[in-house]
Amino acid sequence: MRAPWLLLAAAPLLTQSPLAQSISPRDLGPGRFLIATRGLTDPNFAETVVLLASHGKDGAMGLIINRPTPIPIEKAFDAEPKARGRKDSVLEGGPVQPNAVFALVRSATPPPGSKPVFTHVHLVNTRESFRQVLGTDADRLRVFAGYSGWAPGQLEREVEAGAWAILMADANTVFDPDPEAIWPRLIRRTELRVAD
Repeated sequence: MRAPWLLLAAAPLLTQSPLAQSISPRDLGPGRFLIATRGLTDPNFAETVVLLASHGKDGAMGLIINRPTPIPIEKAFDAEPKARGRKDSVLEGGPVQPNAVFALVRSATPPPGSKPVFTHVHLVNTRESFRQVLGTDADRLRVFAGYSGWAPGQLEREVEAGAWAILMADANTVFDPDPEAIWPRLIRRTELRVAD
């Protein structure tokens, strides 16, 4: 698969707070999960969990972390030597530019050319950086086709309308070996907290 490469402007990181759960747009920022509520019926986002990678005056960008495709990395990137033997799936990062490629890497040391999302989790979105991290173990690498994007103010309006709950992201969830189990687990968590 030959994909165009998208370079993103680095957005300033927000200070991490002890955010357990929120439905307030003021709590949006990199390193937050957006959990689609049961009322969100848009097929692009129904039953998804998005990791926000950037958020600011220019809008927001994130990656859906719970929609694996049937395409293994070794098939999608068959021209890349480090992709050989990779049976882990490419994930559908979102409906925007589905041929653009992104990766999330779990590492104490930021890979060259990466952008930090939160502690020990980095976004890779350049061809050279992607080639360097492609050999990373499957439990520390996720590869995405496309991304999720919002125009300025759009995500805030969706949160205010009740489409998303916000949780602090954690690396174990981002790199869960069973991505399809993430949304059911997190939506129950948000609903239990609302019931408390």
